[in-house]
Amino acid sequence: EPEPAAHSPLSLCFLRTAGVWLPPMYLWVLGPIYLLHIHRHGRGYLRMSPLFKVKMVLGFALMLLCAFNVALPLWKIQQGTPQAPEFLIHPTVWLTTMGFAVFLIHMERKKGVRASGVMFGYWLLCCLLPATSTAQQASRGGFQSDPLSHLSTYLCLSLVVAQFVLSCLVDWPTFFPKDAQQPNPCPKAGASFPSRAMFWWISGLLWRGYRKPLGPKDFWSLEQGKSSEELVSRLEQEWRRSHRVAQRPCHRTHWGLGCSSAEALLQQEGSPRGPLLRAICRVFRSTFLLGTLSLVISDVFRFSVPKLLSLFLEFMDSPEAPAWKGPLLATLMFLAACLQTLFEQHFMYRVKVLQMRLRTAITGLVYRKVLALSSSARKASAVGDVVNLLSVDVPRLTESVLYLNSSWLLLLWICLCFAYLWQVPSPSDLCCPLGFCLLRWPLIFSPFSASRGSQEEQMRQKDSRARLTSSVLRTMGTIKAHGWEEAFLEKILRIRGQELGALRTSTLLFSVSLVSFQVSTFLVALVVFAVHTLVAEENAMDAEKAFVTLTVLGILNKAQAFLPFSVHLLVQAWVSFNRLAAFLSLEEVDPSAEDVKAASLAAGKDCVAIHNGTFAWSREGPPCLHRISLTVPQGCLLAVVGPVGSGKSSLLSALLGELSTVEGSVSIKGPVAYVPQEAWVQNSSVVENVCFRQPLDLPWLDTVLEACALQPDVDSFPAGVHTRIGEQGMNLSGGQKQQLSLARAVYRKAAVYLLDDPLAALDAHVGQHVFTQVIGPGGLLQGTTRILVTHTHHVLPQADCIVVLAEGAIAEMGTYQELLRRKGALVALLEAARPRAGGAQGGRAGLWGLRPGSCHPREGDATTSEGQMAVLQDDPERAGWPAAEDSMPKGRVKAAMYLTYLRAMGTPLCAYALFLFLCQQTASFCQGYWLSLWADDPIKAGRQEHTALRGGVFALLGCLQAIGLLASTAAVVLGGVRASRLLFRGLLWDVARSPIGFFERTPVGNLLNRFSKETDTVDVDIPDKARSLLISAFGLLEAGLVVRLGLPGPLEAISVCLWLLLSPTLPILPQSLYVATSCQLRRLDSASYSSVCSHVAETFQGSAVVRAFRAQGLFVAQSDALMDENQRVSFPRLVVDRWLAANMELLGNGLVLVAAMCAALSKAHLSAGIVGFSVSAALQVTQTLQWVVRNWTDLENSIMSVERVRDYARTAKEAPWRLPSCAGRPPWPRGGQIEFRNFGLRHRPELPLAVQGVSFKIHAGEKVSACPCTLGTLEEAGFSLHVPTGSCFYTLHLPTGLILPKSDLTQDFEAQGQAPGQKPAACPKRGLLTDSEWPLVGMVTASPAPAQGLPSRSSGDCSAWGTVEVLERSIRTRPWRRVLV
Repeated sequence: EPEPAAHSPLSLCFLRTAGVWLPPMYLWVLGPIYLLHIHRHGRGYLRMSPLFKVKMVLGFALMLLCAFNVALPLWKIQQGTPQAPEFLIHPTVWLTTMGFAVFLIHMERKKGVRASGVMFGYWLLCCLLPATSTAQQASRGGFQSDPLSHLSTYLCLSLVVAQFVLSCLVDWPTFFPKDAQQPNPCPKAGASFPSRAMFWWISGLLWRGYRKPLGPKDFWSLEQGKSSEELVSRLEQEWRRSHRVAQRPCHRTHWGLGCSSAEALLQQEGSPRGPLLRAICRVFRSTFLLGTLSLVISDVFRFSVPKLLSLFLEFMDSPEAPAWKGPLLATLMFLAACLQTLFEQHFMYRVKVLQMRLRTAITGLVYRKVLALSSSARKASAVGDVVNLLSVDVPRLTESVLYLNSSWLLLLWICLCFAYLWQVPSPSDLCCPLGFCLLRWPLIFSPFSASRGSQEEQMRQKDSRARLTSSVLRTMGTIKAHGWEEAFLEKILRIRGQELGALRTSTLLFSVSLVSFQVSTFLVALVVFAVHTLVAEENAMDAEKAFVTLTVLGILNKAQAFLPFSVHLLVQAWVSFNRLAAFLSLEEVDPSAEDVKAASLAAGKDCVAIHNGTFAWSREGPPCLHRISLTVPQGCLLAVVGPVGSGKSSLLSALLGELSTVEGSVSIKGPVAYVPQEAWVQNSSVVENVCFRQPLDLPWLDTVLEACALQPDVDSFPAGVHTRIGEQGMNLSGGQKQQLSLARAVYRKAAVYLLDDPLAALDAHVGQHVFTQVIGPGGLLQGTTRILVTHTHHVLPQADCIVVLAEGAIAEMGTYQELLRRKGALVALLEAARPRAGGAQGGRAGLWGLRPGSCHPREGDATTSEGQMAVLQDDPERAGWPAAEDSMPKGRVKAAMYLTYLRAMGTPLCAYALFLFLCQQTASFCQGYWLSLWADDPIKAGRQEHTALRGGVFALLGCLQAIGLLASTAAVVLGGVRASRLLFRGLLWDVARSPIGFFERTPVGNLLNRFSKETDTVDVDIPDKARSLLISAFGLLEAGLVVRLGLPGPLEAISVCLWLLLSPTLPILPQSLYVATSCQLRRLDSASYSSVCSHVAETFQGSAVVRAFRAQGLFVAQSDALMDENQRVSFPRLVVDRWLAANMELLGNGLVLVAAMCAALSKAHLSAGIVGFSVSAALQVTQTLQWVVRNWTDLENSIMSVERVRDYARTAKEAPWRLPSCAGRPPWPRGGQIEFRNFGLRHRPELPLAVQGVSFKIHAGEKVSACPCTLGTLEEAGFSLHVPTGSCFYTLHLPTGLILPKSDLTQDFEAQGQAPGQKPAACPKRGLLTDSEWPLVGMVTASPAPAQGLPSRSSGDCSAWGTVEVLERSIRTRPWRRVLV
């Protein structure tokens, strides 16, 4: 250098000193830690591969070269030539460090390290000194005067570069791995360090997802020790330890995990938050601390970029600066930005992995708690609450991990930004902007606070609309029968209008808040520049001050915007954490309440015993059973009878240990099988429901199915016993589900059977067959202990003993004949039932109507969903799947869906919004360009001319940008609200106009999903993603044009063409790979976690059955398997997101390098202001590129909701609700006469006739009772719910003007808070509110006790009812004129 710049921190002397000491310091600091790490986490050893041999040879060569560099100055000293100490110290340090590096390479092979990041960084740093020395020697020349020094430098550079290249490769696999070989290992284990750093190892999955749909075989096995079972066990173990330290040892509770016991999660006493929080910290703290270290290092490089930019602009402003400094600063800026990107993305990667594993562990804890909840706890927490915990609270808690560092790190950001601003303009200029930064928060948060009320109103209207929609969809048959569609649609749309009004207000206020933030950012910059240039006369605006200040203000604004958002999310997470801790501390079943022994007993020995038992549903609640003393010998059939609410089901719950024991004891000897009153089935095949995790025994399975009268039904299924029955048995009738529940218990081959009224939901002939073949003295269960709760009194003579309960106590007990002779409670119960049974004409055969042992396949069940079963019967390829189940969409979203949404928004509004976005981005470009011109203004006498003009125009352009941004976002909001209104109206109309068969085939959950989740996505997500995409896309276009300004004149024309060509394609190239794979992974992740939530909800509903069968361990294993499948999908998804972010940011960093390097090489042709404008814009591209692709992907995922909302537009629709040409005029009709002539009907065109050749006539005022079969079909035909086909004719003289009660019918559609036997008795109340000439009452006597029956209108006389048709299962004598069979 002709004149070394001593004041510059980037002199050649500094670079040479850094090159000498940085690599040794790096390796001697990290090397021992790395050595200890690989010693503790060894994976076996590697064979001596060619790669290892070459590394060792090159390492020894470098050691020899360093030894030569030590010997050379010693020889020169011996020859009398004086040498500086550094010529002896530096080679000696490098010699020892190279020896340590060779030792580390050897230890990596011994410990199975195939690719080393530590050695990669070391060899990269080692390239700095030889490269600097080579450049210096090449520039000075003098090879002939000192050839050994030159050759040594060149050879050292060659060897170090060779070692660096070898460190980018990966070695052979481990010879004898310590961990078991996985069937589909993750490619990360065999990836090189650059591939792991850049997430390139995921590229294979990206290409597969781009070419074809992904399947289970495409996902990798979990890492050793990261399965759900191991994560949950570790968290549970730490929790128990923390709980013991904090309070006292937990009581033990049995979860059925083999022969061992598991401790209770938490007890009610004491705060449950502390132990749970400590347990989470102990299990996951190492991963979190490593991620925090990566984030801190990333922030160091983040704040080094503004300093390097300041030095670079100083170089551009200084004509005397050496030429090599510009490219060096551009390279350092590029490296700092790349390192900041890599460390930040690896922080995100570690945190996302932690979130995934934390979700797995907490979900496992929740599931295990579900299996241990007591009955009172299940009443306090409904199944919806548990699903909300998993779908809302667990994600909130896991997402908060990402923001835990924000509480202190963002404050550090703010302090560092003010420190930068203190130095860049001047300390005196910072006081006013600092005060303005504090005062701008009311401007930002005032609209946000005002929108909170609108958001709360929107949520209230949304909940109201969701409840009404759910009630309408669940009772669509009743609504269509009464012709109430238009009334309910009008009410739903009215609530929807109020909801959208609140949504429009809240989103507009949010847009104002967003624009306020943008305006406040601009105002802070304006105040800084104005104070700097106008207050002090000697201050002038230059490129360094202007654009470095803008860069620092960008970081400051990001911190200030992110800090309240992080605090808000952390508060939400704390609330969710409290909810989870409270749930996990709920009361559990007491294992000591039930003494179960697996001992074999001889006949006559007591098998079930209750000694002076008093039981309650909760520990604090009143007793529900009093002074129960009961012994049941082996092989006895015990019948338990009593009125509704007398405690029959509670007695079985007490035997199962579900109730809290106040006093007394319960003892059961032998395995137990339980049949609940409300059948519980799983969403699996018939054989899986029956076997219930037991080994398959085909002969015994056939015997059980035949005895339970299921064989004819199973034979009609398309896949036989392998047919899936759907969620909650949606493809089965109520009777079939009860038979399946009974078959599950019979298949168990237990010693004790607890049967809670299993015959109530069965047809007469089926119930007779089941009792005779299964429960009765000659059935499959003979010789076992059977406790049968029943309302079917005719089976009582066959019981060995009868217990009559009344008000929670045993009224009397004995044999049937003994109790009849006593004339006590049983006789009173029979007398109460006798008026409804017509005197019980003599015996079992007369009441059931069939011979004992006879059973025929039913032709129709009044509760059978024939339309649902028909889907399976007609499509063998779909055998085993639920009818009309939602299929997961595949592939990219069609362009027609985008056009559908844009048309719903309105074409003029869309064009207007695009124009406004273009205007505001133009104002932004002009604002930055004007600032660059301001910075380039010449300085005369320490001042710049036209400072006030420059500042005024800068302020005007900023205001225009804010107005354009507000108008453009408001246009998107208004268009989104309009589209939401039209799409929801179309969905509601399409569903309401569908025939009744559509609702039979389609699960209500699918419909509710369209009206809740998909509608919410259309309302909120699509406008938000569209706004973000437009802002990012126009920002990317602006950045490209700004970077073009920083290129030299000869490259300007080429750059314009290249940018216009590449600006659309830069995000498209990775976007094509990313979107195709990411969309599939998101769907699969959502579907797999939905399976977990469904399994938890299903287990919650059947937890009593699971505990009764002692199957907790098997269900826990199934839950762990489902969570492992979710992890296998979630892990690639999070890696794909990191791949996109890392590579897109590196692409943006490359643009920074190009802009800065071109500016440095063309220093004479460019001004500092234009260069500052160009480079600062290029730094923004780093984030903008990935957000364009991410917003594009999010928008495509959200547009899928439009596709799903429009699914039902193509389904068949029923006839118009109103025919103007056939409108009846009052007072038509005058009577209630009904006539069918040769009537035939099929449920769907491709199905056979369900009813054919039916002819009968019911006169006005006549009372008729109709009995199976196909009762529901005639009922639906009467209300025109199915269209008749073939040669048929029927006339219905019915009223068309039905009375709609003034009360809210949605509250009356479902009987809430009633026992199962009480709900059917409340249903006729709704029908009596309608003044109809033809009341049709469907099987209200199927479930209640005989003492309950059809309610009369006033005094018990039905004469005021008009024409009455009653559908019944049991033939009982009633005051009907005729009976239709």
